Amino acid sequence: MDKFGLVVIGAHSGVWLTTLFEKYKNQKIILVEPVPYNILLLKENTKKYNNIRIETSAVSEKKEIKKFYFVKSSAIKKLGKHWASGIGSFNKQHILNHANKRFLVTDFDIEEVDIQYLTFLDLIEKYSILSIDLLQIDVEGAEFVILNSIDFEKISIKKIIFEFKHFDGTFNEGPKLKLIKEKLINSNYSITEIDKENILAEKKVTDNYCEECKKEDESVFHNLILTSFKICNSCKTSKTIFPI
Repeated sequence: MDKFGLVVIGAHSGVWLTTLFEKYKNQKIILVEPVPYNILLLKENTKKYNNIRIETSAVSEKKEIKKFYFVKSSAIKKLGKHWASGIGSFNKQHILNHANKRFLVTDFDIEEVDIQYLTFLDLIEKYSILSIDLLQIDVEGAEFVILNSIDFEKISIKKIIFEFKHFDGTFNEGPKLKLIKEKLINSNYSITEIDKENILAEKKVTDNYCEECKKEDESVFHNLILTSFKICNSCKTSKTIFPI
């Protein structure tokens, strides 16, 4: 199992990630992006980094092959919005819901392909991920499915940045967003809206946080002093290196 510096689900072309590529250039990075023309740009924009792996599947709630929708490359210039290349979705209607008098997208502008979908757990197992410093998610409304599937007791993730404006449908926020906020808070994360579209969830670091079971316990601080390990009494008894 390996420690990863950066995992991005919905990496687009990578042009907005260059600062992060430099920050984590000495750590392992995974970039997930299923849109074919974005994959080509992503490979070109990351070719100087030998620590980056590109995963061309999509991440969802089930491992399967199914439809994925995105704006055709030939339609992006016609529609006049550069961000059109970044609204790929498992739901065609999500793209059509972006239509307005300045963005006249229609069915004709949308391409569909059959692609491989993985669960978040599949991604973790495929790349033997033990921990992640920063997980970034921008997947046009599928953020809920991904975050709701993560077992925070089985993987250590220090920081999560995710788009929230489509949590309960296109340009809607509601019960699903509230549920994920509660899940993150209960998993010892602090929640901050860093702008009108994105939330930063950051793991609280305390001297009572057990690095084995990922829970807070008053015994951790005592064991830290005695053994230099941040471990609770329950986990300590299960480790042969700490005989009782």
